[in-house]
Amino acid sequence: MTPFPPQEPKVTIRPLQRRDLEAIGTIAQANANEKTLLQSVEANHLYNSLNETKQHLERLNQRYGLWKFLSLFPNPFRYELCAYVAQEEQQVRGMIQVKPFNRTRSTWRVERVFVDRQTRSLAVGSLLLRHCFETIWEARTWLLEVNINDKNSLALYRQNGFQPLAQLTAWEISPSLLAELQEREPDLPNLLPVSNADAQLLYQLDTAAMPPLVRQVFDRHVQDFKTGFFSALIEGIRQWFSQTEVVSGYVFEPQRKAAIGYFQLQLSRTGKEPHKAEMTVHPAYTWLYPELLSQMARIAQDFPAQPLQVTSADYQPEREEFLEQIGAQRIAHTLLMSRSVWHKLRESKFALEGLQLSEMLQGLQRSRQPVPGRMSWLKSHRQLATPESSPSHSSAGEMATNYDNTEGEQGSRGAGEQGSRGDGEMGR
Repeated sequence: MTPFPPQEPKVTIRPLQRRDLEAIGTIAQANANEKTLLQSVEANHLYNSLNETKQHLERLNQRYGLWKFLSLFPNPFRYELCAYVAQEEQQVRGMIQVKPFNRTRSTWRVERVFVDRQTRSLAVGSLLLRHCFETIWEARTWLLEVNINDKNSLALYRQNGFQPLAQLTAWEISPSLLAELQEREPDLPNLLPVSNADAQLLYQLDTAAMPPLVRQVFDRHVQDFKTGFFSALIEGIRQWFSQTEVVSGYVFEPQRKAAIGYFQLQLSRTGKEPHKAEMTVHPAYTWLYPELLSQMARIAQDFPAQPLQVTSADYQPEREEFLEQIGAQRIAHTLLMSRSVWHKLRESKFALEGLQLSEMLQGLQRSRQPVPGRMSWLKSHRQLATPESSPSHSSAGEMATNYDNTEGEQGSRGAGEQGSRGDGEMGR
């Protein structure tokens, strides 16, 4: 007898639970230890990313009850605990965490994927991604960011349909360089604080600052630049717990009545984490880069001396040139990838035998004779009268037609007889 091949253990996907966080932290630590072939600068950035992952898992463990409660009703932080776990033989093999990217939830972002490298990493990772694609039906586009040196993650995402969208570069400005930028007086006469009344201006600036393909994937609207009362309250509580402070502003152009520059600065009060900045500049006003950076350096001088991290994309060459010119250091290269999801409607085949076509087509049958028109009268004149029809019911046109036909038949019959008689006489 031929022995049956051993069946592979079945992998099940289920929502994240608090008892899974310890096993996920072990998987993340083991995966980080394998990446020892990177350059020194990017290895340092990887170490910082590992610390951020550990801190994220710790915060997730501490606030698990709060996020679980907020996931029960609609609110801005409903999807903070949207994560799934791959389990095989009562052991955690991987985890995926996703979150909506915009307010309409048409684009979702893959935040983190942890897969045990000692098992079938591509298969388990694909199962986690496919589960999200099939479960979250409102997502039309998926977005993620991956390090260009992480070959395993790149292979996983490419295998599941993700395509490169843009190349991102993370820059770090040292505290000494920030001190030099603080000495320069920024030329920003129309620098205004951000409020919900400026959402339309910020939306127009964001639309003009990115290429059409990126704009289509992000799918942002005016509502994405507004902050509700509940969101502001939760954000304030988060800043209080994390010992951070967020400062933002935008530059207004009075002649065009438009926003031409925007920045958001996240500052660390404890000095244990670097400061982080986001900038959006209109392509026609690239001279704002040194002005905005000097303004952010002046704001950061009231906080502990820490490096400032800024990100640039490959479709922003002026920003990259400026950062290289001032001496900023590249610390990481990442790839922004996207995947479109087109849901196919499954059409069920109906049994034709069960359909009552006569009853269905009953409403399509005419209930009375149509009203005769001009074309119907012309058609009736051309028709021949039938022998069964009586003269009393025939019209004048039909009687004239019959009379003409009778005379024609008699004439043709007489001509035929004369022709045949003449032929006989000639033959005789």
